[in-house]
Amino acid sequence: QLQASGGGLVQAGGSLRLSCAASGLILDDYAIAWFRQVSGKEREGVSCIEIADGRSMSLEFEEGRFTISTDKAKNTVHLKMDSLKPEDTATYYCAAIVDRCGWVYYGGRFYDTKAPNYWGQGTLVTVSS
Repeated sequence: QLQASGGGLVQAGGSLRLSCAASGLILDDYAIAWFRQVSGKEREGVSCIEIADGRSMSLEFEEGRFTISTDKAKNTVHLKMDSLKPEDTATYYCAAIVDRCGWVYYGGRFYDTKAPNYWGQGTLVTVSS
C-alpha cells in the first residue's frame, strides 16, 4: 500500500527527491513519515507530515535540508533532501501512521511514540564524498 522510490547515488552537496505513493489508504486519515536506517544501527525518523492539516516536522529543521510535502492528487508524499552529506547514506523507508506522527524531538533526534501501521519497501540513498 506504500511504494517508496527515488533513491540513488548522488555526490555530496547534491539533492534527491524521494516519493511515497499510497494506495488503498485515505491519506487524510494518516501521517506519512520517512525513516532511514543503516545496517547495524538504530532506525531514525527523518521527517513526518500530518496529511489532514499539513503539520510537519523534520530533522535539522534550522538548516532546512529536508522538506516533506504532499501531492494529494497523486496520493503521494515527497521528501526533498538537499545539501546531502555522506552520513545521509541509508535505506529510506516511508510509513503511514494513523492520524498524528506521534514524534517527540529531543537531543537532535525524533523519538516515535506510535508504531506505524503500514510500511513501504526501502529505497537506498548513497551519498559519495
